[in-house]
Amino acid sequence: MIALQAMTIAEIIGGKLHGDDVTVTQAPVINSRQAVAGSIFLAIKGENLDGHDFVEDALAHGAVLTLASKAVPGPHIIVDDVIVAVGKLAHHVRVQLPNLTVIGITGSQGKTTTKELLASVLSNIAQTVSPSGNFNNDLGMPISLLACTEESRYCVVEMGARHAGDIARLTAIAAPDIGVVLKVGSAHKGEFGSMEAIARTKSELISALAPSAVAILGTYDDFTPKMASLHSGKSLFFGETSSCDIRAKDIEFREGRAHFDLVTPEGRTAVGLRIVGMHQVANALAVAAVATELGLTLDQIASGLSTAESGAKWRMQIIELPQLLLINDAYNASPESMVAALGTLALFAQERGGESWAFLGKMHELGESSQSDHADIGTLASELGIDHLVCVNAPEYASSAENGSLTTIHLCASKDEAGAIARNINEGDVVLVKASRSEKLEELAETISVQWSERMVAE
Repeated sequence: MIALQAMTIAEIIGGKLHGDDVTVTQAPVINSRQAVAGSIFLAIKGENLDGHDFVEDALAHGAVLTLASKAVPGPHIIVDDVIVAVGKLAHHVRVQLPNLTVIGITGSQGKTTTKELLASVLSNIAQTVSPSGNFNNDLGMPISLLACTEESRYCVVEMGARHAGDIARLTAIAAPDIGVVLKVGSAHKGEFGSMEAIARTKSELISALAPSAVAILGTYDDFTPKMASLHSGKSLFFGETSSCDIRAKDIEFREGRAHFDLVTPEGRTAVGLRIVGMHQVANALAVAAVATELGLTLDQIASGLSTAESGAKWRMQIIELPQLLLINDAYNASPESMVAALGTLALFAQERGGESWAFLGKMHELGESSQSDHADIGTLASELGIDHLVCVNAPEYASSAENGSLTTIHLCASKDEAGAIARNINEGDVVLVKASRSEKLEELAETISVQWSERMVAE
């Protein structure tokens, strides 16, 4: 963060300073244990914890200033809404950094992976700031911006939404130079009501771009390419058709990883991804489009993509156990991401020669189509030849997968029952674990891993 006096911060956010006019040099934190010398502590009252109770601990760890909604120990600024205040501060800092290029990324899925891939590619060129994990809301994105300094050249942020207007508000704070929409999918359809409503929300990023900014749009659904009409400036398209500015040709998969020829206006070259999944081609193309617009050479882009690895936890995380491959993709799930994960599972099993096991939990926030969406995934598992479909408290998958299918269906009422089924896994098999976040199927993945390791030791 750029150095600012507490009094200046108070003026920026419309608050009142109490205590000494200290100098802030580090980005805000919301966890008192993560405070360092010179940082701001954000005292936020949540459902279970009140940040005001942890101010003294934050000060002990080095924080010099607190943003709060009531009086607390040490220097502090009182505001009506801490989250709104930190957004104002982030926008101020962003404006104070004219040499900083901000890239905002949204879409129904792929935001975090694309952000990490892009940050990895750009960090080979210049200092790049990006948040860890999916820090993509009214709190996380401003904090990410505030981590930038005069030396920062790029800042890559993702923008999520639960309601209409969320992305417009984040865009107003970040003022992106480049806005990326990956894909409009059915994730959160239950909240938004329709695919059209999801598309309108994602398009808020493009609508709010300045004329000098660049819109980068995927071509993997019917909604995203049309967003170009909402932007008066330059638009670039990525995908797998010849009409795309940035495209992939001759795609093939080896060990679940995509290999393809990257085609840009600068030429054509080979790319071999280290990250796993059929859907990663689209994410890589989005990165290539941004990097092309920023002036990176074709060799720089291809090299960056071919060496980048995602650190995203529980997202197509490959765990190589003795004689067993476990794919932990338990972080989240939507119909689109399920299709990609099952396709990857089938490819791995085909290459390795063992049986395929899909341990699937529920997909949430799908609204009225939830039953049919789950049934469609069950049908797909059968069509792909998945050997074992383990429905973890999610019998909806089995409603259409049983009829005439060679796929063995296992109905489990709990993760414990699924863990018992997992004892039937054999050497050479490939296992996928996937569900929406609240199902916590990473616990099942850990159970499978521990059981298998113990079995190998015993044998």
